[in-house]
Amino acid sequence: MTVITETQAPWPARDNLRITAVRTVVTAPEGVNLVVVRIDTSDPGLSGLGCATFHQRFAAVVTTVEQHLAPLLIGRHPADISDIGRMLHYSGYWRGGPIESSALSGVDMALWDIAGKRAGMPVYELLGGRLRGAVPVYIHASGATVEETLDQASSFREEGYRHIRLQTGQPGLGSYGAPGTTNAYPGAPYPDGWSVDHYLASTPALFAAARERLGDDVELLHDVHSRLTPKQAVVLARALEPYRLFFLEDVVAPEHYDRLPEVRAASPVPIAVGELTATVADAARLVTSGGVDLLRCHISAIGGLTPSRKLADLCELSGVQTAWHAPADVSPVGAAANLALDLTSPAFGIQEGHVYPDRVHEVFPGTPVVAAGYATASEEPGWGIEMDEKAAAAFPPVFHGHERWTARVRRPDGAVEAP
Repeated sequence: MTVITETQAPWPARDNLRITAVRTVVTAPEGVNLVVVRIDTSDPGLSGLGCATFHQRFAAVVTTVEQHLAPLLIGRHPADISDIGRMLHYSGYWRGGPIESSALSGVDMALWDIAGKRAGMPVYELLGGRLRGAVPVYIHASGATVEETLDQASSFREEGYRHIRLQTGQPGLGSYGAPGTTNAYPGAPYPDGWSVDHYLASTPALFAAARERLGDDVELLHDVHSRLTPKQAVVLARALEPYRLFFLEDVVAPEHYDRLPEVRAASPVPIAVGELTATVADAARLVTSGGVDLLRCHISAIGGLTPSRKLADLCELSGVQTAWHAPADVSPVGAAANLALDLTSPAFGIQEGHVYPDRVHEVFPGTPVVAAGYATASEEPGWGIEMDEKAAAAFPPVFHGHERWTARVRRPDGAVEAP
């Protein structure tokens, strides 16, 4: 590797600590590619981990980190987190996009991990300390039918969860967040397609049944997954008003985010958007335009902890809450970064919860635990998470699973639908 010495800071470092190596590890213990950046230093016992997960394009992120960013990092002092992030961001000239932002996120989080370990404190203490003792989370209930979805939701309620996202199956192959059903559309050019008309009719029925069965002491959520026009989004939001949703998520595609202020103004339920933003600037515009009630970015896709702290502050000053994205395609390191923000920000609204299976805990000792409606953060220095690379190697990356699914997500007339 050619080390680029011109990237050194113009000020003297306070000690001789330096970055000596930067590399990535890709592992898929849940069948989802997790991309983790590891930064080593001249102190043999001091390294950091960061989440750079972009499941669908993991190889491009790996190349960006190891071929383009690593040479700029070798020899830098790991304490210069902000300067390093800005330098890397500008180094490619064309800026933004999920590949670059994911790579930058991995570096940023790894440097924060090192900072916490150097200080002997968890990262959330470096951010000002706790505002809450644990982090409330929402959990996903789904099924092929309304009855199956509500059976699972009832089980979660009995376990102590008070925020539950409901998704139920739709005819055809395009259901999001739940198994598809077999009753397709006979006579249609693509009978296994996903119908927006069926969705708009069946979703309010799901929540009517949910309120009847679950009662009023549980918060209900739903994810549209960017499949509606702005006008359809308003129709759905108004139909769901009697069921008092905690939020309605991703009602329109990113291409129509400029229409979110009018959708939000017409919606009687809170609007949550942000996971498909790929830069902090795009995410900030959702807040400053008045388009969201809850901002739910995938912080591994917008540059890491450093820009996400700025977004949390912006949300606090704007009356918007946070609900960071965190399903299976956020590594435990990314989940720990979410929790650091959740514990320290007054703008916190809710955290997406994911219960990692045992094999993920084996690969990542210290993985955050979610139980009874709350997530708890490690009190160990840094993120409090290690990575067993031998265990990680037992779960090599997977290719094209998501792509094969999205190729089949179509409407009954055969037109491609958003995944």
